[in-house]
Amino acid sequence: MHIDVLTLFPEMFASPLSHSIVKRALEKAKLSIELIDFRKFCTDKHKQVDDYPFGGAPGMVIKPEPIFRAVDYLKEERKNILGHKPFPLVYLTPQGETYSQQIAKEFSEMDYLALLCGHYKDVDYRVREHLVMKEISIGNYVLSGGELPAMVIIDTVARLQQGVLTNIESAYSDSFQTDSLDGPYYTRPREYRGYSVPDVLISGNHKKIEEWQQKKRNEFTERMKK
Repeated sequence: MHIDVLTLFPEMFASPLSHSIVKRALEKAKLSIELIDFRKFCTDKHKQVDDYPFGGAPGMVIKPEPIFRAVDYLKEERKNILGHKPFPLVYLTPQGETYSQQIAKEFSEMDYLALLCGHYKDVDYRVREHLVMKEISIGNYVLSGGELPAMVIIDTVARLQQGVLTNIESAYSDSFQTDSLDGPYYTRPREYRGYSVPDVLISGNHKKIEEWQQKKRNEFTERMKK
């Protein structure tokens, strides 16, 4: 899978792409990522990406030209991956659909994805009308830009690539893979500072263990709904 990230701040990605699961996905060539600084697609002398909005609203808005030009460039560069498919540009915005594990799975099964990181007040709405395939929010709050949400999406997609996790079944049993949350886990030692592992988990009775685990998953899920 290949992901292009359109951003004004590519330096922000240096650390997240250099550690843990994402690093492993890149090293195993299960995932490739290119950071596209769309400021480079400005043609004016000062490389200005933003301007005042029509109508006199407060804040600055990213101009359409650099984003349209960047997408034109990527459509040409990624023809071998895209074929005749529409360009899958995802805009990261608080106004988008709330990100979920189901969307992560959908993205992880794609050969190619492009993430657009907005900044300032917004991007010119013509970008959203004519270029964007899907708008995604990672929660009901406002960040300074789309870079952190892009990192979240990259991480969730990376761990679902075959061969990245030591045991892919671990990912498939995580919270949100189904309609319920995952339950609690314990490891050695059996007792620590007077706190013990539940007896059922060391009983060897697999039926009772599964019943206990399902009960706990249900409890965790109901707790979240309150």
